[in-house]
Amino acid sequence: MKTHSIEVQRLKSLRHDKGLIEMRLDALVLPRPPRDEGEPATVLSLSVDDARTLLMLLKQQFAELDKLQPRSRRSGRC
Repeated sequence: MKTHSIEVQRLKSLRHDKGLIEMRLDALVLPRPPRDEGEPATVLSLSVDDARTLLMLLKQQFAELDKLQPRSRRSGRC
């Protein structure tokens, strides 16, 4: 498995389409050397402001998705 270091530089947009949430962003993606600390992992880094923006945008997208669900499935019970 290849691991990467991903640095989000700018969030551009967030949308959902057919069960998939798509995020447009500018990011710096660099290969990350493997470590001996167990499982290889890709790391995503973003500023606090970008993290807050991402959280807000995700909440909006989930709210829109919930509106599309039939009323009987909105309660959280499946």
